[in-house]
Amino acid sequence: MNQSLIEEITSGLKSVTPSISPKFFYDDIGSHLFEAITFLEEYYPTRVEKSIMKMHESQIASAVGTCDVLLDLGAGNCAKASELFNSINPKEYLALDISKDFLELAIVDLKKRFPHIQMSAQVCDLAQPLSFPDLAGKKKTFFYPGSSIGNFTPDQVSIFFENIASICNGSGGFLIGVDLVKDSDVLQRAYDDSLGITAAFNLNVLKHVNRIIGSDFDVLDWEHYAVFNQEQSRIEMHLRAKRDLVVTWPSHSQSQSINFKAGEMIHTENSYKYTKASFSDLLIKAGFDDVRVWTDPQELFMVCYAKA
Repeated sequence: MNQSLIEEITSGLKSVTPSISPKFFYDDIGSHLFEAITFLEEYYPTRVEKSIMKMHESQIASAVGTCDVLLDLGAGNCAKASELFNSINPKEYLALDISKDFLELAIVDLKKRFPHIQMSAQVCDLAQPLSFPDLAGKKKTFFYPGSSIGNFTPDQVSIFFENIASICNGSGGFLIGVDLVKDSDVLQRAYDDSLGITAAFNLNVLKHVNRIIGSDFDVLDWEHYAVFNQEQSRIEMHLRAKRDLVVTWPSHSQSQSINFKAGEMIHTENSYKYTKASFSDLLIKAGFDDVRVWTDPQELFMVCYAKA
């Protein structure tokens, strides 16, 4: 097992505010659970983003222009990117995500449907600096749908955008989906659905952590908790202990442990919400310009394209 991942998880668990990075949601089960979430009535982002992309398909294609390589960040099942293939016509498609097996399965199917596009999959941690030396000189369009950018803090967003602008090197651009600030009740339902799929998705991270570090988390000891932090303009997801408990895991010659009191929480995800103006400003400050914005009639969500 990757020692750096073990250290990252154990460091997060032992911090003053225990946490697990949201990237650990996406083992094979977690990837399928998130796919199920996107079909829920309460979870509007996927549905609304798709309607925006369809409604403004020709305008988006015109803004993007020619595309040598479409880089799909957090590709998942690659469904969203594949809907761009006929309008943007990329010569190459590079799918990037944290879950290798799920990603490669999706690519196999896409290659059959779009044999004229050169395709490849690459395991990628978007929390780390990106680099694609093999793509130097090619016009690159980065695609990051689903408002996954909300998982980053505003400071992390700035660094992330600067990295992508640098890779584009004055050519190509960034097509991204962003969840907008809205009524807190709408947000609450989107992250705490009535069927409990989001709860299962959140709890599954404990099973993934168990496999990585050998810990003994029992999902029956924990419950899903989601809340909108108005001051920070973000949804927060946590796992809350139902009882006093001790979690242990092996480490070299001895085991380590951490105590949780009933009600104590592990922070698993932030999902920041933006205004059109605040998000456009972040892109421009990072080195992009000519930011184009498309929204749904209710302005629940936006899709924007920024030239490098």
